[in-house]
Amino acid sequence: MRNIIPILLFALFVSCQNQETKTEEINYPNSEVFNHNWAMDKIWEDGQAEVAHYDAEMVVYGKVRAFDNVLITVKEEFNKGFNVKTNDYQRDDLFSVMKVNMFARFETENYPYHFLTSLFFKRENPEQLHKMTHTGQEWCGNTFKQFELTPSGYEYDYNSYFDGYGDGRMALAGTNLLWADQLSYLLRSLKFEDGLTFEKKVVDSQINTKTRKPSIYDAKFQVSDRDSVWHVQVALDDKKVNNYTFQKVYPNLLLSQNTWYGYNLNLTSVSRYQYWR
Repeated sequence: MRNIIPILLFALFVSCQNQETKTEEINYPNSEVFNHNWAMDKIWEDGQAEVAHYDAEMVVYGKVRAFDNVLITVKEEFNKGFNVKTNDYQRDDLFSVMKVNMFARFETENYPYHFLTSLFFKRENPEQLHKMTHTGQEWCGNTFKQFELTPSGYEYDYNSYFDGYGDGRMALAGTNLLWADQLSYLLRSLKFEDGLTFEKKVVDSQINTKTRKPSIYDAKFQVSDRDSVWHVQVALDDKKVNNYTFQKVYPNLLLSQNTWYGYNLNLTSVSRYQYWR
């Protein structure tokens, strides 16, 4: 891990967009393993975003592609009417979310790829994904995916250039699902303890251009104290194992990620500022 800058943290103001929401209020249970107050710390109220850069690798067309991967974490205000960042702070349907944007651009022999993944969590519950969108662009075409929480599970809307998955929607049953793409954020809120183990259902990564039905695993989590870092192993099954390390001090920044499918991250720098200005 090189040039890791110690961090403080942040929050932000907002803007808007139009789209109706299908999400309803859900009561969140307490968690034995996750701290649901993790994002309620006042450091997220300073009007800035945490911008972390990682040396990244991803396997595409059978080769490892190296690139700079940016993870942006910031507090925003949503409104229930459109389920997006609000432009009107006088509305009576506002609620706070934490946004995690993951941006990647890398080259292949023929053309570049661009990925932007946006994940949103109600501030008081990092465990439950509230909404996720993902876009992928390369010279063959565009792919868009959106997952929105409903009372019975997640509604999945997609549009891609692949035959059979060009434009449609499907449902994923269950509101207690974790998502592989949320783990870099969610695991920061663990009630870290050496030897802690638990099991959760985990949806496979959506950071790709595929729009097929996601796979869901009965994953096993194990936390260990590695002296200078917390280490978390996530075994989706016997052959698909991901490993993460986190800072021991709050806000427990992700230091590294190594996945079974070759999407790896190593922190190079982190800073807090208003990137939108």
